[in-house]
Amino acid sequence: MRSMASFARGSSWRDLLLTVGPFVLLAGVLLFTAYRVLDPTPPKKVVLATGVAQGAYAAFGKRYAELLKGYGIDVELRTTQGTAENLALLHDPESGVDLAFVQGGLDETPVAADGNEALVSLGSLFYEPVWVFYREESARRLLKSDTLSALTQLSGWKLNIGAPGSGINNLMSHMLDANHLAAPAVTLLEQPAAVAVAALLAGESDALALTSAPESAAVQTLLRTPGIRLLDFAQSEAYSRRFAFMRPLVLPRGLVDLGADLPAQDIHLVAPLATLVARESTHPALIQLFVQSAQKIHGGAGWFQRKGDFPSPLNTERPLAKEAQRFYQNGIPVLQRHLPFGVANLIDRMWPVVVSILAMLLPFTRVLPPVYQLRIRRRVFRWYEQLREIEARSSTEPRQALLDQLDELESRVSRVSVPLSYTDELYALRSHIALVRTRLGDAAGAALTPPPARFPA
Repeated sequence: MRSMASFARGSSWRDLLLTVGPFVLLAGVLLFTAYRVLDPTPPKKVVLATGVAQGAYAAFGKRYAELLKGYGIDVELRTTQGTAENLALLHDPESGVDLAFVQGGLDETPVAADGNEALVSLGSLFYEPVWVFYREESARRLLKSDTLSALTQLSGWKLNIGAPGSGINNLMSHMLDANHLAAPAVTLLEQPAAVAVAALLAGESDALALTSAPESAAVQTLLRTPGIRLLDFAQSEAYSRRFAFMRPLVLPRGLVDLGADLPAQDIHLVAPLATLVARESTHPALIQLFVQSAQKIHGGAGWFQRKGDFPSPLNTERPLAKEAQRFYQNGIPVLQRHLPFGVANLIDRMWPVVVSILAMLLPFTRVLPPVYQLRIRRRVFRWYEQLREIEARSSTEPRQALLDQLDELESRVSRVSVPLSYTDELYALRSHIALVRTRLGDAAGAALTPPPARFPA
């Protein structure tokens, strides 16, 4: 009995599998195709173009690499001369660069002139003040004063404006033009930041311009070096109106060092905004991770911003990436607050497709119960054809041969197993076999019984 019950259960499961299997296979193929098309899993390696080796971009790049390493993503940091080179790398499809730090105001078009893919912004990250440091000795020698008060006074000076391709090089060219100051009135030196700082300290140049976050080593060093002073942009508001990408800032008195009262008075500065820019084709999950990392790295209070000011979707000059816009509107996705990033990202990106596939396949589920029912009932009904043939031949073939065939049919039917809900049909078949047997037996008995004797009247 156990073996028969086990066989029945196995047959039922086999029929269920054969019925539902094609449906499940179709759903699996659709899900696999959607997975391959959507590609919800981010690549394990990404290239981030930063800036000069000792600059703020490079320092921030290391922090991004450290954070994303926790998600299993390797961030390759590409050292460059600055914004201009970073933009060129982003526009070049062969460069391999996926994201880059970009200084505001240096690229007015989101699409390269040669038709390469567009760039999208992940938001503004921090202010990059324009720092113009100069030697007191140079001011006394050239101006007969300890203080430089405007860019127009740089006539006759040796001014280092950074290496070609750097953001400050392009920016200072515009600012000097606005002040009607150009070579040969001022001697322009174009050296990388580290070399330029050394040249200023050695007296090989009179002034140095650079753009960087205040955390950079060069800025921190020069702010504390005796004999080196910082230009106060008294016209900071005018610069911000002339150049829309600039913001006026104030370096408060004593902020650098309260004990030493550095600086000794408020200093006005102008600053473009540093942004994080990516190719439009960059994987959405990577953009989500970079924006979340930006909040951790740049979201605190600083010299020129309050906590929560950055990252910001404002003043980005380029359209925001969809994932970045989603982050600024809704914050970290709900699933990522409770699940590991990989699982949450997979669910977040696949659930709309899964729902669509289920909605598309839902009508097919109505066909499954009738198909399953038909498969089960077919086990019983297919024997009726043989039973009908045996009964039809009862008038032309020997009864005993037909009874033998009926015994064989009954033996086969006895091995048929169906779920309990269909046993009434199986027992009906057995009853019909018994009925045919009875009819054959009655017919055989009638043939063997002699007719009653007839007596003459």
